Order: sequence, then C-alpha cells, then structure tokens
Amino acid sequence: MENPVGTQAEPQADTQANAQTDSPSPHLLLEAVPTGTPLDWPITDSDGTLLFASGAILATTDERKFLFDNFHPHRGDLLNTATQPEQEPDHSPGKLTIKDMHLTIGALIGVRSQLGSGAPMHPCRIIGFAPNHALFVTPPLQNGRILPLRLGENIEIVAIASHAVFRFVCTVESVCRAPFDYVVLSKPGVIRRLRERKSIRVHAHFAVRFGIGETGDSYEGLGVANSISTLGMSLSASWTLGAVGERLRVAFCLKSAELQTMIETTAIIRNVQKGSAPGEPSIHGLELDQLDAAQQMAMKVFVFDRQDDVQYWSNGLK
Repeated sequence: MENPVGTQAEPQADTQANAQTDSPSPHLLLEAVPTGTPLDWPITDSDGTLLFASGAILATTDERKFLFDNFHPHRGDLLNTATQPEQEPDHSPGKLTIKDMHLTIGALIGVRSQLGSGAPMHPCRIIGFAPNHALFVTPPLQNGRILPLRLGENIEIVAIASHAVFRFVCTVESVCRAPFDYVVLSKPGVIRRLRERKSIRVHAHFAVRFGIGETGDSYEGLGVANSISTLGMSLSASWTLGAVGERLRVAFCLKSAELQTMIETTAIIRNVQKGSAPGEPSIHGLELDQLDAAQQMAMKVFVFDRQDDVQYWSNGLK
C-alpha cells in the first residue's frame, strides 16, 4: 500500500495536489506510518530528535500507538532542522577561561567561603557578565536567608556549565541592595574541572531506540526514558525487552543548553516491571556499561542541568 504522506493525488484534484506537493507538512498522522514494512523516510520528534531511521520497521500497531502516545512524530526529511544547535568542539588547551566554561545566564552555581573548605555549598544563579569577566550573581541562600558576604572575601565556587562542572575562586567586589539584591564577583581565578562523587537520578522524557542483544546493526523498537542518572536509566517500552542480566543496545540524544550528544552503547537490564494489564508498558532499569569519556560527560551534564536541590550541594563534589 502506498504511504499517504507526501504522495501525489489523482489528476482530478490538480490544484489541491499542487499545493500539497509544493509544501507537504512534516507532521505525521498515525495512519500515515506503516507497520511491518521499511520506512521510506526517517521519523523524528518535533525538535528534530531521531526516533526511527529510514528503513526501520515498526513491528506492530501497538508499537506505533506507543510512538504517538509518547512523542510528536514528524517526517525527518521534511522537518526544518536548520535551527538545531550544532555541537562546538572545545579548543581550550592550557589554562581555562570563563569563556571556556560556556556559562549562561541562569546557570546554577554553589558558593562557600574559601576558609570553610568542609562547609556545604550554598546555591545561587548567574544573572550577568561584565566585559572584564566579573560575574553578577543572585545572593547565595543559607536556610532560606541571604548568606552574609564581606567585601574582599574570597569565595569558592562550583559552576554547573552546559558541558562540564568547574571549580574556581572569586573575590567579592560588591554586595548590592538596589534595585534588587545581587553580588558582584571578580574575574575567576584558576579554573579546574570536577567530577561528581555520587549518582543522582532526575526525571526525563526522551526517545530511546533499542535493539535486543549486545551486537547488531539495527534497532528493533523505541522506548521512553522516564528517569536518568549518570550511570543508567529507567526505560519504558511497549513490551518486555528481556530478563534481568540480559543486554540491550540503546541509542538516544542528550541535549543541554549548548551541547547535543548522540549516545550509542550497550546496557544491562538490572530490573523489570512488567505492565499489569494488556497494553500497559513495561519498565526496565538499565545500567549503561560501555560509555566513553565524552558520553560520560554528556550524561553528567544532562543530570547536572536538571539538578536544583540544595541537598546536592551538601553532598559535595570532589
């Protein structure tokens, strides 16, 4: 059967056919996606994230329904991806600068006095940058109150950027009360990269293509990541993908403020919660076991960008 999306209509509706073929809509309807046969075009989510590559096969109507229940399918060959962010390589040998950190307005940072190295970090956010690389930040809070800072005091900062986590020291240059409360910090001193000490799980909702088994060149289906940590994820699928201890191949795209990373790796099924009724998805706890350094960093960034819990700073970073 011919796929109804993007095909030319019969001659008796020449005007309508010309309009449709001149500017076909990338938005897909459920009936326009075939099952059991290879796709003639890729399927993406509305933001351009690849869901199914051209030539992939949706095995059943249940899998197709799962696709439309959880995503907004579009024809990837028609969707305008010109505005999708491009990944920029980090060319910063030697000393790191504030530009190398790729900090953005609203970025979460943790602050503490340099004298209290064992003290917890107190959260605040960046609200501006000066031409001389000074930072404007919201006042850090302690137990819901503004943390008192002294002029000339050196403070230690942990910054959660779009592609890494950094530590540096600034001097308090000004504590302002008007037109609102904010703090001016000096240009950062020596900047160092950090690694997190514990795994934190955050909510998520993005597409994950999966393949059964550790080896293979294609993916059999599509699932949804419900939550993610730097080490694994909770994956929802329309059917049970395997037993505890078995392996899958997974592929997904992680997006942060200035970074987009495609991850293809293997995962071990650590637990399975089967749907309690026909048609209900199964939930799989996955451990990602073959991540390279770039993929590990992308996982950390995704988690860090969504971590806004004061307890997090109390646990510290090493």
